[in-house]
Amino acid sequence: MLPSEQVPGVYHHRVGDALVTTLSDGYLDSGLDIFHAVSADEAAALLTKGCQPVPPRLAVNVFMVRSGGRTALIDAGSSDRMGPTCGWLPASLAAAGVAPEEVDTVLLTHMHPDHSAGLLTPSGAAQFPNAEVVVGEADYRLWHDDVAMAATDARRRLRYFEWGRAQVAPYKDRLRWAAGEVFPGVTAVPIPGHTPGHTGYLVDGGADSLLVWGDTVHIPGVQVPRPDAAMVFDWEPERGVESRRRTFDMVIADRLLVGGMHVHFPGFARMTRGGEGYRLIQEPWAFTL
Repeated sequence: MLPSEQVPGVYHHRVGDALVTTLSDGYLDSGLDIFHAVSADEAAALLTKGCQPVPPRLAVNVFMVRSGGRTALIDAGSSDRMGPTCGWLPASLAAAGVAPEEVDTVLLTHMHPDHSAGLLTPSGAAQFPNAEVVVGEADYRLWHDDVAMAATDARRRLRYFEWGRAQVAPYKDRLRWAAGEVFPGVTAVPIPGHTPGHTGYLVDGGADSLLVWGDTVHIPGVQVPRPDAAMVFDWEPERGVESRRRTFDMVIADRLLVGGMHVHFPGFARMTRGGEGYRLIQEPWAFTL
């Protein structure tokens, strides 16, 4: 009988002394009417030119960092909040041979449901009972601001404020802010705009370090050639564009490897400049570590 499913979404990459593992949480299919500065027709043309699917498909990746006896996740996936094509992190984690109880740290890039809803099981319990949660202070404070919640639309109120509060509640005694070196070899990098506390994490690998950049890019086929393509999901669109350009330039100048939550699995890539813009080049698949 021919298979009907892929093998588990697990991929390992050495970064200095750390082993970084991509764990697939699944994928999301998106419409094209999600950009501020790029029309649906322009987005479709960019995707077609880059041989990317139209409408676009977004990978949902989580990165596990094992270093110095620590087992940390960068983001937590989406649990049952984003539909049947997502929520596969527990299966991917099991395929990697790691139990939820072994995870001691969850580093959140931000508190949107495809990144933080997986802090909870579908029944509402803590998915990672022994983990502390590290999150950008500005994100936490925004989603716990009653005035801001009352002032926004019903969709954001539910998905960002209400869900966000519920997701971190079981970890309230094990929370700390994402600032500076969060543990040896991993440093928080502010990339605000998509959310106020949106944070990347730099894994020190010496001459070959890795920046896990969260939602700096959602749809690479559009936002890499057009970094001005702010998203309807951005809390501060103009600030997000500024952060994206600054992050692109930093990645190129410092020759950093990128880990992207929405870069096609396994999510590792390099960046160069192409003509007057940027190019994202996915890292070649490697059999050995």
